Amino acid sequence: AKRWINIRKSYGNFYKVPRNQTKLTMMLENLGMNYDGRPHSGLDDSKNIARIAIRMLQDGCELRVNERMHAGQLMTVSSLAPLEGAPAPQMPRYRN
Repeated sequence: AKRWINIRKSYGNFYKVPRNQTKLTMMLENLGMNYDGRPHSGLDDSKNIARIAIRMLQDGCELRVNERMHAGQLMTVSSLAPLEGAPAPQMPRYRN
């Protein structure tokens, strides 16, 4: 893979949160989700990242390639047009 979508970067840009709030467990918690599976399991981490991506798409995010490798160097891919973000996710409110 030479190009990919860094979900942490997309999440931070879309919900307008700083990089230190884009850890996997924190992103899930802010979206009102629990971590499913065993921590640090590659498969379980991937499934949870997919759940975050699905939620972002439901919230109106347009996921785009935002990183790539060029000559062995990690490069940021800038978007051609700025995308509007959504407000930061809130913990779900439960009705009584």
